Amino acid sequence: MKMFRKAVSVALASALMFSLAACGSGGGDEGSSDATTFKIGSIGPTTGDNAIYGTAVKNGIQLAVDEINEAGGINGYQIEYQFEDDQSDSEKAVNAYNTLKDWGMQMLVGTVTSTPCTAVVEESHADNMFQLTPSATAVESIQYDNAFRMCFSDPDQGKASADYISENGLAKKVAVIYNSSDTYSSGIYQRFAEEAKSAGLEVVAAEAFTADSKTDFSVQLQKAKDSGAELVFLPIYYQEASLILAQADKMGFAPKWFGCDGMDGLLALDGFDTALAEGLMFLTPFTADAEDEATQTFVADYEAAFDGTPNQFAADAYDCVYVIKAAAEKAELTPDMSISDMADAMKAAMTEITIDGLTGKQITWGEDGEPSKLPTVVVVEEGKYKVLQAE
Repeated sequence: MKMFRKAVSVALASALMFSLAACGSGGGDEGSSDATTFKIGSIGPTTGDNAIYGTAVKNGIQLAVDEINEAGGINGYQIEYQFEDDQSDSEKAVNAYNTLKDWGMQMLVGTVTSTPCTAVVEESHADNMFQLTPSATAVESIQYDNAFRMCFSDPDQGKASADYISENGLAKKVAVIYNSSDTYSSGIYQRFAEEAKSAGLEVVAAEAFTADSKTDFSVQLQKAKDSGAELVFLPIYYQEASLILAQADKMGFAPKWFGCDGMDGLLALDGFDTALAEGLMFLTPFTADAEDEATQTFVADYEAAFDGTPNQFAADAYDCVYVIKAAAEKAELTPDMSISDMADAMKAAMTEITIDGLTGKQITWGEDGEPSKLPTVVVVEEGKYKVLQAE
């Protein structure tokens, strides 16, 4: 009798362990026959130094989700959306990913910045979950076949910058100030330097700084000035750029300035004298001052919903949700499919769709996850952005 009880106990324990294992195997990866909504998660910084980026992405996604749900959803199904803050930190981003998996996430829009995205793509690849980042630019951020990108990669921004400077005769002698401790900045710089040679540009100074030395740029600026640079290329974020522009002004150094998408946010920086940015040019997929109907409608709706003007990160994120909608409809997804089956179907659909979005027209994707679209360059004039080259 005791042996029978022991056998029953072992059987029950085994059944319980199997049940618990099934519940924890990927947040419902087998799909659910009674699922009635698509669950889209997103990760990015809404606190910390890069909060302006994550908040914009969070809001841009929300606006698109609300519009799509009001119009009938995706394949007749509504979208549920949840955002998690990662403070632009890799460990926190992975924790956020797991939180979203526990919630039931089926597709991921994110993460917002490159280093956390590179960490999270390891997890999404292991789960074979579809991932579309609005703004992570490092090559490694979408190194697997389940991951795609809305923005240009770091190398693509470096090449496009060199080509634009050369083709428009902005300068022959160029200095570069970049952050060697940052994958975004160093990735752009490396490709820029390579492309500059074939584009007929002479890099007369290439001066680095690190995360531990990003407040005093007097040495880098003096070397750029002494080298005779006609233009200084800044593949960096707007916070450091604001200091560089102010310090250059104090030392009487007034070259042309050219940056990339990390420059977006400069004019909205508290305490920054926007007159210092007059004439600054940078690559960006979106400007709120563009006069096309789609942009103006988006800007008006965003300002009404969130009491602020959208930047390129908001526009990239907004486009991401509509890309997911187009690919999901192409793939004929339903919410009861497993995460892996959804991802496999989305991978194929992404290479078959063409999107007209806020951040580009006739956008397509290759199997490598990279978008194909034309770059846009803006210049700061009288405290506002003016488009120099449109899609």
